[in-house]
Amino acid sequence: ANKLMNVYNQTLGGSLPAIASLNASYSTSLSLPSPYLFVPPAERKAISDVRRTFCLFVTFDLLFISLLWIIELNVSVIFLFSSQLLAVFRFLCLQLGYAAFRLKHWWVIAVTTLVTSVFLVAKVIISNLLSQNAFGYVLPITSFVVAWLETWFLDFKVLPQEADDERAVVNSACERAPMIYPRAVSDGQFYSPPESVAGSEEDLDEEGLGRRAVTAQEKEYVRQGREAMSVVEQILAQEDNWKFEKNNDMGDSVYTLEIPFHGKTFILKAFMQCPAELVYQEVILQPEKMVQWNKTVSACQILQRVDDNTMVSYDVSSGAAGGVVSARDFVNVRRVERKRDCYLSAGMATDHEAKPPSGRYVRGENGPGGFVVLKSSSNPSVCTFIWVLNTDLKGRLPRYLIHQSLAATMFEFMSHLRQRIAELRPSLRSHHHT
Repeated sequence: ANKLMNVYNQTLGGSLPAIASLNASYSTSLSLPSPYLFVPPAERKAISDVRRTFCLFVTFDLLFISLLWIIELNVSVIFLFSSQLLAVFRFLCLQLGYAAFRLKHWWVIAVTTLVTSVFLVAKVIISNLLSQNAFGYVLPITSFVVAWLETWFLDFKVLPQEADDERAVVNSACERAPMIYPRAVSDGQFYSPPESVAGSEEDLDEEGLGRRAVTAQEKEYVRQGREAMSVVEQILAQEDNWKFEKNNDMGDSVYTLEIPFHGKTFILKAFMQCPAELVYQEVILQPEKMVQWNKTVSACQILQRVDDNTMVSYDVSSGAAGGVVSARDFVNVRRVERKRDCYLSAGMATDHEAKPPSGRYVRGENGPGGFVVLKSSSNPSVCTFIWVLNTDLKGRLPRYLIHQSLAATMFEFMSHLRQRIAELRPSLRSHHHT
């Protein structure tokens, strides 16, 4: 309790602007070059080599089936024009989806392969192809095998390779891009991150007064934390571009924003009837204690404290969507900062030797996201809370189900948070009077 009161009594300096003016100040800072400028990925990169190979294979599919069909026309009385039409159908759909529109999802090829498989199986069952001669089943079998080869190649080669390439491009670009607020002088206490000020990254390494990254792995964690923080700040600066999705009876709203390389990001914005420091203490500074009141999380463990602002955590989410979405586990790097009267915690997926993927849970992967707590400049007893969530739950789950589940989970989290705040405030008042 004394620790919490000390947090309350910190003099932060400056006044917190409203969210609109905060966005304006962020927008001014974000005139620096950045790899996360919100431009469509298609404008940044031409079609990849592996996707070009896939499109070439689709063309081969059409030409090969056409050749077999022409051969059968000359040596057999069987008229298999339907197999040729299937090849044309696959060619048009796949080239349109993955060459023209450069889709990064498997639904198009799932449709073409399903249609091909069902049609060929039905054709073989209801026709007398096998009673004619060997050529009666060459074309259907070939079409079936080629269609599934295309599915395998896209799902296991094209899409994973492109995702890896994009992450590599982002990481290399972030290493070259200047940071908005790269330096955070520490007072030696992880749970009291100081206000971040402008400076150079070298100053941080040379002049850090408390715990700081030493090994190459620790410095990589710090870099990942700064990268996530930069993206969260730019998401805040893009509030005018947030797309409203839904709200609840408490006035909490969920928005979405498409992020290059990471896809759809969910943003919860809520108005809290409590001091910002209280939310900061419960949500940002003590994540390992969140399981005591947050039913959407079943476990949280701090694996490593890297420096005064950075740590690596292991989190296990509860099941969602009535049990349809099973529990997932995550390994995240988190960076905590204070800027003016704004508290920020940003993080993203990482790896740690203490928690490799196991068979007990599906390992999810979080893109850049985190929590933001904004003090009110006019009323210290209220604050604005923002949760930025970008996550890949992995597994073969329908996208619409995941999106509905995430929005519902965010509202459920706010319900638990408000209940926690309500439980704490009486004890805080009694402690204050004492």
